Amino acid sequence: MAKETGRRVVAQNKKARHDYHVEETYEAGLVLVGTEVKSLRSGRASLVDGFAEVHDGEAFLHAVHIPVYTQGTWTNHEPRRVRKLLLHRAEIEKIDSRIRERGLTLIPLALYFKDGRAKVEIALARGKKSYDKRHAIAERTAKREAEVAIGRRVKGMG
Repeated sequence: MAKETGRRVVAQNKKARHDYHVEETYEAGLVLVGTEVKSLRSGRASLVDGFAEVHDGEAFLHAVHIPVYTQGTWTNHEPRRVRKLLLHRAEIEKIDSRIRERGLTLIPLALYFKDGRAKVEIALARGKKSYDKRHAIAERTAKREAEVAIGRRVKGMG
């Protein structure tokens, strides 16, 4: 069998960028069992309520839902189990200090396969207030209306 290359996204947390100001992103490996990998390869996972934390110098991913593998037997995994993240010690220490001093949270943005290995993109993020969300929506609407007006002008419609 040929070795898998490139990046194939399994799941994305689109709501994360709406709810948080993303400050810094990291790529981490995941410690998975066989049925979790098979379930991910079939393209099923949910990052919606997921978060990560640092505990005793190790990083862990919580509340990420990887459904049970349908052809699995008694060896199947728990769908929302805590999974260990594989990061360099220096990265873990840097993340831990930023979380403690500034009150940031660690959230998963994407779950994907990179060159055949399961990876998760995690981000140090600060929660947005409701007025920040409204401001972002207003900016997006204004930008879209400007693009539409420019498009009409180019086409000669007024």
